[in-house]
Amino acid sequence: MSTRIFVPGDSSALSVGADEVAERIAAEATRRKLDVTIVRNGSRGLYWLEPMVEVEVKGERIAFGPVAVDDVAGLFDGKFLTGGAHQLRQGPTEEIPYLKKQQRLTFARCGITDPLSLDDYQAHGGYRGLKRGLGLAPDAIVKEVIDSGLRGRGGAGFPTGIKWRTVLATPADQKYIVCNADEGDSGTYSDRMIMEGDPFVLIEGMTIAGLAVGATEGYIYIRSEYPHAFRQMNRAIEIALEGGFLGANVMGSGRAFRLHTRLGAGAYICGEETSLLESLEGKRGQVRPKPPLPAIEGLFGKPTVINNVISLASVPIILDRGAEFYRDFGMGRSRGTLPIQLAGNIKRGGLIELAFGITLRQLIDEFGGGTASGRAFRAVQVGGPLGAYFPTSLLDTPLDYEAFAALKGMLGHGGVVVFDDSVDLAQQARFAMEFCAIESCGKCTPCRIGSTRGVEVIDRIVAGTDVDKNLTVLDDLCETMIDGSLCALGGLTPFPVLSAVKHFPEDFDRAPSRRRTRSAA
Repeated sequence: MSTRIFVPGDSSALSVGADEVAERIAAEATRRKLDVTIVRNGSRGLYWLEPMVEVEVKGERIAFGPVAVDDVAGLFDGKFLTGGAHQLRQGPTEEIPYLKKQQRLTFARCGITDPLSLDDYQAHGGYRGLKRGLGLAPDAIVKEVIDSGLRGRGGAGFPTGIKWRTVLATPADQKYIVCNADEGDSGTYSDRMIMEGDPFVLIEGMTIAGLAVGATEGYIYIRSEYPHAFRQMNRAIEIALEGGFLGANVMGSGRAFRLHTRLGAGAYICGEETSLLESLEGKRGQVRPKPPLPAIEGLFGKPTVINNVISLASVPIILDRGAEFYRDFGMGRSRGTLPIQLAGNIKRGGLIELAFGITLRQLIDEFGGGTASGRAFRAVQVGGPLGAYFPTSLLDTPLDYEAFAALKGMLGHGGVVVFDDSVDLAQQARFAMEFCAIESCGKCTPCRIGSTRGVEVIDRIVAGTDVDKNLTVLDDLCETMIDGSLCALGGLTPFPVLSAVKHFPEDFDRAPSRRRTRSAA
């Protein structure tokens, strides 16, 4: 009987030699006349162990990692095909504490199945949500999503079902479902993991959304830096179409839903939903004024649902298990689970899916294992390059939309980037302004000009020039950007800047005389 060996085909694993490891395993098995089947699964998200190779032994998967090409012969010598002892052996995969402590709903299959096998997908619960949805009226599907408490996982946290209800209620001869897969925030990779490791769950979620609002066409807008995810999604769409799960007659229901992919051009601003629509229509990616909302006049002027990958990929389990099941996870108005991406100066970076409510301290200490450098922790940025910087005193903040908003922060896409005590927060604040200046679409003055002036003001502060005066100017400038910017890029750029000034004032106090005075005090 053939032994199944799982080697991730996720692009992060590929970047550290997963293809070469898979080739060496196949060659070594052939040389030793051993019968093996190599499955290229997605990543489990334990990135410090990649490439993490798993061997199925008596129905249980045993993990080894990180595996280099030169380790392969030694693994065979150690009888790893039967779970034998080896220094890289991590034990049963599901028992690894990092994974065992998680609550995987959206990522329930990622790293477990063959990403491009419909049979594997269905054997692990796939398409049960769509099957149930086909038996419900559109408004019943929308109600299920509303009752689940699912909010947009792309950053805004807007209730997903409310957006769907607006599109459903808007009459039109054509409606669209658009998936925002332009995952551009620093330290984020959950969208990519889904597209590469479990693409059918996204396809299923978008198809359910189409049923719910009466849309027959869908588009996935994928960032240009994700060529592997782009190829994977295209192949998965072809397979779903061949299997009768897309097209003119979805699962024999007589209902139509067609799905297409589009590759972005590398502009951060196209992560903003109206800029994304402009780009999809073949125009320059610039922010549209609201109203009208995309739910009423979106793609090609038609009612459009725009959700990010994780929002749509969370829908199948809601339809399968019910709104109450999903709503039972989380806290307050933050229901369900959040795929958290732990990155930066951290020992064990990776994806962690847990119910809302876990604290930053738990994430960094219990999952991340502290800083990779071994130096003291100093700051964490949550929510991408526009997220606030939190100091040690705020590490007990629970991951909750309202808790973060109360501290002038945001959860964003769930990216958590850790910094040790060598970080210069004044330079990080400058980076935020410079990033905005580079990535601004240029349509509104507060964002276009404000960010450029912000860089100049921070440079004067760092140089020790009229520090108090320029800190006042910086505060006023940030207020103008928050109140006057057309979209979230300009409106949120002040968050990292103001939080850095508030929590790490010593990094902005650069004049030697002022530093001496402060030290004496």
